[in-house]
Amino acid sequence: MTELTHFDADGRPHMVDVGGKAATERAAIARGLVRVDAAVLELVRARRAAKGDVLQVAELAGIMGAKRTSDLIPLCHPLPISSVKIEVTIDDVLPGLCVVAEVKTTGRTGVEMEALTAVATACLTIYDMLKGATRDLMVEKVELLEKRGGRSGLWQKPEN
Repeated sequence: MTELTHFDADGRPHMVDVGGKAATERAAIARGLVRVDAAVLELVRARRAAKGDVLQVAELAGIMGAKRTSDLIPLCHPLPISSVKIEVTIDDVLPGLCVVAEVKTTGRTGVEMEALTAVATACLTIYDMLKGATRDLMVEKVELLEKRGGRSGLWQKPEN
């Protein structure tokens, strides 16, 4: 996979033509982390952050982000998303929060960008909601874990 498909032969950007591809069921799972100190994590756990319930707001923001992906990523196709699931969990070992998004569609192109955008949006929402309590926050490791469907079938991130 060395060809850059979003550029034509002259090097100009273009949206890939997926019109000839069959519509199939597709899904993608992405993950991201937000590091935060243990004291602020306790505010999240107790649902006492000044801006509200961080977990629920971040999950809602992730869903909204997935739905708006083609508005944010210039060459991304607008897709009929059939499902978005976001889970934000507290990770005491990190310490911080782990965001996982699974996005599904039946279409001609995959939903990797929607899953990644969902995670990034949820992580940035967590940052926004907690920045009043601390500036020592770090969003990291926004990554694709799995994609299913289409011509290439199943892809999973190799374990490190």
